[in-house]
Amino acid sequence: MIIQGLAFYLFAAIAVVSGAMVISARNPVHSVLFLILAFFNAAALFVLMGAEFLAFILVIVYVGAVAVLFLFVVMMLDIDFVELREGFLRYLPFGALIGLILLVELLLVIGAWLVVPDGAAVTQAPAPPPDSGISNTEAIGLLLYTDYALAFQLAGLILLVAMIGAIVLTLRQRPVRRQRIADQVNRRPEDVLVVRSIDRGEGV
Repeated sequence: MIIQGLAFYLFAAIAVVSGAMVISARNPVHSVLFLILAFFNAAALFVLMGAEFLAFILVIVYVGAVAVLFLFVVMMLDIDFVELREGFLRYLPFGALIGLILLVELLLVIGAWLVVPDGAAVTQAPAPPPDSGISNTEAIGLLLYTDYALAFQLAGLILLVAMIGAIVLTLRQRPVRRQRIADQVNRRPEDVLVVRSIDRGEGV
């Protein structure tokens, strides 16, 4: 139990520090690397809770696909980071207001828990049924494709629309010079060559 507690605090601290570095790092590539580190520590926390399937999904999907995609996009796109920093100062009051609201909500939750530590037991979900011999993966699959099938499909549709929107926003129409063989064959020498008569000692 002591080892599990120490591992929880270690992974949680690294995850929090990595999350803070994601939004405070000056280099966006470093931000993506810290995001990957935060995902790994969150996966470790899932393993400690016994949800190994969620941990594998977090590593495979988010680290292996989403975070790496972010890294490639940041490295390949021509982003004007000076303009982004100027926009940061413009939206700083709005972001500070949202952060203040979140801080007040967290303080209210922590304060309610400190005042009534046993109050959470009143609204606690019913106890899970006894072990039926199915794995976490099978249980999550049964839950997703039965009770939450519509929400699952809507989430996939939203991700599809977001992907199409990202492609449309980043698509650039670049003119391409195509080769026209007929024009090259029919070209006459007098159309491309100019013969000049230059006297001795004079330049062009």
